[in-house]
Amino acid sequence: MEDNTQGFSPEDFGLDSKAVAETSTPDQSAIPKFHDDSPMSKIDLSRMKMVLDVPLKVTVELGRTKLLVNDLLQLGQGSVIELDKMAGEPMEIYINDKLVAMGEVVVVNEKFGVRLTDVMSGLGIEDVPPPDAV
Repeated sequence: MEDNTQGFSPEDFGLDSKAVAETSTPDQSAIPKFHDDSPMSKIDLSRMKMVLDVPLKVTVELGRTKLLVNDLLQLGQGSVIELDKMAGEPMEIYINDKLVAMGEVVVVNEKFGVRLTDVMSGLGIEDVPPPDAV
C-alpha cells in the first residue's frame, strides 16, 4: 500500500512538532465522556488503542459534473471542466467515503491543504454494535 503521508510534517501545516508529538498519545483526560445512555458509553476505550494506527482514506471533493461521452472525447490539454460548486463554497471531506466535515482550501508551503470549518457530530454512533454483539 502506498504511503500518502510521506513528505509532510507538522510544520507544513503551521503546527509545532513538539505539540503534535505530545497529543499523539492521548491521556485519559483527552478521552471524550459519554452519557450513560449513549452507545459509546458501553465501549471499553482501552481496547480502542489497537485501531489508532489503522490507515484511512481521506478524500476532499472540489466539485462534480456530468459529461457526455462526446464531450469527454473532446477534452485535451488546456480544456476546462466546469464543476457544480461556486468559488469559495465549502468542500466536502470524506473519510472512507463517509462525509465527516466541510472545509476550505488553504495553501501551505506551496501545497494544498484543507482547513476544517465544520465537523459533523455523532459520526458512526448509530453503527456501533451493542456490547453483547461483539
